[in-house]
Amino acid sequence: MTTFARIAGTGSYLPEKVLTNKDLETMVDTSDQWIRERTGIVKRHIAVDGQTTCDLAEQAARRAIEAAGKKPEDIDLIVLATTTPDKIFPSTACLLQQRLDIHGCPAFDVQAVCTGFVYALGVAEKFVRTGAARCALVVGAETFSRVIDWTDRATCVLFGDGAGAVVIEASDEPGILSTHLHADGAYEKLLHVPGGVSRGFDVDGEDGDPRYTQMKGNEVFKMAVNTLGRIVDETLKANDMKKSEVDWLVPHQANIRIINATARKLSMSMDKVVVTVDQHGNTSAASVPLALDTAVRDGRIQRGEVLLLEAFGGGFTWGSVLLKY
Repeated sequence: MTTFARIAGTGSYLPEKVLTNKDLETMVDTSDQWIRERTGIVKRHIAVDGQTTCDLAEQAARRAIEAAGKKPEDIDLIVLATTTPDKIFPSTACLLQQRLDIHGCPAFDVQAVCTGFVYALGVAEKFVRTGAARCALVVGAETFSRVIDWTDRATCVLFGDGAGAVVIEASDEPGILSTHLHADGAYEKLLHVPGGVSRGFDVDGEDGDPRYTQMKGNEVFKMAVNTLGRIVDETLKANDMKKSEVDWLVPHQANIRIINATARKLSMSMDKVVVTVDQHGNTSAASVPLALDTAVRDGRIQRGEVLLLEAFGGGFTWGSVLLKY
């Protein structure tokens, strides 16, 4: 008998501190109107000093575990997607495991920037499908504000902090229908943080401080729109499915114009697209599970509906998950 992996529960968490576009007007040469028109973002949440990625991940994880009707001891795999870990090591997944008082099961981080949660869910699903795990916790969590230059108006208006999580469990009924993961490192320089452990943190940054995110926005935008269009086609073809059979699009929340373009590709009304970028900004690996949990908890997404999750991030990385909720 075939074993599937289905989502049993979702959870999310946002730091209490809010940074509005009006706040940013006092920090850099920008305006609320300019940010809204070009990105769709109104505000974002920012971790306060001393608040870590694991702190955010723990809150989201506990909410997902509760929503799934599980206890921490039921979890036998933790996969955590982040670009902003608490430490070089141990992994943030191990730190989260400790917080949840879970012992012995595999726990590891995945790094695919904004596509991180899609990657992590793809990995965890394989564990469940093969019987290596029965109940997995998958988390996307970021304190992306730590790698942002708050004097660079090209990037600081875009990003925020947060965490989202799901619990997936083995099931006889189809849940996750397919996952599609891709990368192409040839585009490294279009979106990256130049510094790092083995290179050191004093390498030359082409466009600024090597500790912070550097992005060629126009090029990234064009690549994202074209690539996400292709991943939609690939996903539907792999499942012999029509566009009309997808009930909800749950996209990476980077920019409302990219989201609109992907919805048009699906011939989907924006009423069936989960949009949180206005309230959260781009939370990197956290954005897809944050959006998913938001729409589950407000009642929009119902059991039995077909969801398409998709994301695009630095690397470049991109991917999708088609699932029956």
